Amino acid sequence: MTIRIPFVDLNLQHQSMKTQLQQAMQAVFEKGDFILGQALKDFETAFAAESGTKYGIGVASGTDAIALGLQACNIGAGHEVILPANTFVATLIGVLRAGAKPVFVDCDPKTALIDLEAAARAITPHTKAIIPVHLYGQMVSPQQLLDFADRYKVLIFEDAAQAHLAERDGYRAGSVGIAAAFSFYPSKNLGAFGDGGILLTKDADVAQKMTRLRNYGASSKYYHTEAGTNSRLDTMQAAVLLEKLPYLPNWNSDRLNIAQQYDAELAPLNRLGIIPMQNQSGTGHVYHLYVIKIDDSCVLERQQIQEQLAAVGIQTGIHYPIPCHLQPAFTDLGYQIGDFPQAEKQAKQILSLPMYPGLSHSQVKEVVAALASILSGEQQQLLCI
Repeated sequence: MTIRIPFVDLNLQHQSMKTQLQQAMQAVFEKGDFILGQALKDFETAFAAESGTKYGIGVASGTDAIALGLQACNIGAGHEVILPANTFVATLIGVLRAGAKPVFVDCDPKTALIDLEAAARAITPHTKAIIPVHLYGQMVSPQQLLDFADRYKVLIFEDAAQAHLAERDGYRAGSVGIAAAFSFYPSKNLGAFGDGGILLTKDADVAQKMTRLRNYGASSKYYHTEAGTNSRLDTMQAAVLLEKLPYLPNWNSDRLNIAQQYDAELAPLNRLGIIPMQNQSGTGHVYHLYVIKIDDSCVLERQQIQEQLAAVGIQTGIHYPIPCHLQPAFTDLGYQIGDFPQAEKQAKQILSLPMYPGLSHSQVKEVVAALASILSGEQQQLLCI
């Protein structure tokens, strides 16, 4: 089947700035500073400033930003870290790699963001930090997080992999806690031409330790003060990101406009069990993903809807089909089916619709029209039985 509306189309943005990107990469090629070069330093400074914080330390992936970032914040063995069950597995892997114990909690059914009341019940004397995942492009309320951290004396370590320049309560993603991890996977709101990540922090000590950890634990060349690793955002990727960064606010604005159109077009389908995830942060939501729930009242299950959309050339995704606590690799953590009912229910109902800068109004209408046609056709069949 020919794909008429892809889930993501990176070619639109890349073609529009093809010459700039080629020139930026050529400049790195000619200078030859492929590792820890000038473009990396410039990007780290620029992205930290845009995000409302002080330091940026580029690493090889978003996963490394979490794992090494937690270590840089002195979080490790003997510490518990609270995180939502409904996140990408990288959040969990980062906690485990840091040597800490992950403690899952459930999510808010309306937003899919971490349930802070559940997090409060999970606090123990060993709780060192909470990882609020700014899921789908919407921040967990910074004010609520700061109140939580103050009340329970824990650190806030943001997972902002899907929330580049997202805003809420007067804060930007990456400026709320002691540190924040971002991913530059190609399909992110700000994406590289491969893997990449960054840790943002306002704390000079955390920044210095992270700088050592990403580069073999070296405080100076051939002098290693801790057991670090090799995880550096290479200069070529940083050059690409630096060229893209000025365009990010407009790309985010385009995503918001697309989401608002989806909201309006989907409104008549709410009564049929198609419920968009709730936006509680207004224009601060950057919509890395546009996610709907196929409610229990819907006449079709998600798989049927996804298959029928694919049959007419419309790609969709599921973020994520299996909660972390039920992944086969982590059964030793001791969690079971039923432990986090909202996350488990959501995993069976959510569906991500096409979302990327440049997705046209007519394409949004086509996606919703196809969805409406699938549902109305099924309803007609039920009425005829």
